[in-house]
Amino acid sequence: MQRANPDMPARHRPSALRSLPLLVVLCGLALAFRQGLVPWYLNPLPAIDLADPSRPLADWRLAAMRYNRDLCRRVLVAPHVEVEPIADHPFEDGCGWTNAVRMSNAGGVRAGFDKITCEAASAFALWLEYGVQPAAQDTFAQRVVAVQSFGTYACRNIVGAKFWKSRRSEHAIANAVDIAGFTLANGQHISVRRQWRSDGPEARFLRAAHDSACRYFRVVLGPDFNPEHHDHFHLDRGIGWVCK
Repeated sequence: MQRANPDMPARHRPSALRSLPLLVVLCGLALAFRQGLVPWYLNPLPAIDLADPSRPLADWRLAAMRYNRDLCRRVLVAPHVEVEPIADHPFEDGCGWTNAVRMSNAGGVRAGFDKITCEAASAFALWLEYGVQPAAQDTFAQRVVAVQSFGTYACRNIVGAKFWKSRRSEHAIANAVDIAGFTLANGQHISVRRQWRSDGPEARFLRAAHDSACRYFRVVLGPDFNPEHHDHFHLDRGIGWVCK
């Protein structure tokens, strides 16, 4: 194998070596966008719009809300959501929250959360309005009016993953939600625990709802992932990328 000569003029070096610095810069920029670290005045992407989820790069546009309070106030508005901002909680031992809201309604669905990050709240509202509601209409000709939740914030580590058990969960920073069921306008309740593995329309609806969450959340876990998720969907906007 021929090795690059350090004394060789740059124009004669392999093109892969010449493009390596550019690749590093592009990867760094992509990571900065993904983690919401690009300041608003340097971010060329349009703000996420709860009325128009069709624009590309939804993940990066959601991430832009992570530390931007002004963007949070402009995006999380009626009629798509009902929220009110809450004070930050200083991080201690990996637990706390910043730029979060209290939510009571999203996508026309009763969804009460004492604390949820603006980023996760936006993803949740988009999922309910453009994922869950169409699935309910297609399957039952009914709208979803409420969700059953196992909560958002909990100062704890990840459960059910042996390689990550020492890492704090996204619940520890109010950046995740656990959904156990849905209530339709006619009063029918659909349970993840009881009906995920059934053969009826309830199972089809639950799987459609699960799959549609992967467009807005980075980690979507359900009963097929592990026994710890046999009775709920875990949805978060963390650093991972899993749809299972």
